Amino acid sequence: MKKKIIHIIKTDFSGFLIGKIRKYRLLLLSLSSTFICYSKILFYKVKIGKHCKFFGVLILNRSYNSKITIGNHCSFRSDKISNLVGLNRKCIIATFGEGSKIEIGNNSGFSGTVIGAAKSITIGNNVLSGANVLITDFDWHPIDPRLRHTSQGVKSAPVVIKDNVWLGINTVVLKGVTIGENTIIGANSLVVSNIPANVIAGGNPCKVLKSI
Repeated sequence: MKKKIIHIIKTDFSGFLIGKIRKYRLLLLSLSSTFICYSKILFYKVKIGKHCKFFGVLILNRSYNSKITIGNHCSFRSDKISNLVGLNRKCIIATFGEGSKIEIGNNSGFSGTVIGAAKSITIGNNVLSGANVLITDFDWHPIDPRLRHTSQGVKSAPVVIKDNVWLGINTVVLKGVTIGENTIIGANSLVVSNIPANVIAGGNPCKVLKSI
C-alpha cells in the first residue's frame, strides 16, 4: 500500500486527487439530490421504485389525472458536470393533458433528458439515454399558423422505446415512434419513424445503418 501511494505521488498526484474529489462530490450530490427528488416525487404523486439515484434536481410536471411511473435502479443526471460528455439542461419529465402517461422501466439511465407526453411514452428496461436527448409524443404547437401560439389540434401518437435501447447524445425521438430491443441510435439523430430491433441507426431522418 505504501509503495502504491508513493507511486501515485511520483507519477500523477494531481490527476489522482482530481479523481477523488470528483468521486466524493458526486457521492454527496447524489445523496442530497436523491433525498430532494424522492420528496418532490412523492408530493407530485409519481410512482417510483427502489434505489433510484439523482445527480441534481430534475424538473417534474404531472398534469391532472395523468400518470408517471419510474422503475427500480434508474438514474437521472441533471447536474451539468455529473456527465462529462456535457449536459445543457436538467432532466425534465412532464405529462400534458388528462389521461397522459409516462412509464419508465428498471435500470434505465438519463442525462439531461426531456420526456414530454401528451398521450403515452413507454420506456423499457436497461435503456440508456445520452446527454440532451428529447423524447416526445406530440408536436407541442399546431401546424396551422393561425393557431400556432395555442395548443388547439396538436397531434400526438404513442412512443415506445423497448429494452436495452441506447439513444446517443442529442437524439430527438418524435411522436408515433417505436424503437426495437437492443437498438443503438447514433448521436444527433432525428427519429421520425419506427426503427427495428438489433440494429444501429442514425441520421436525419434516422435510418438503419447495420444489424448488430
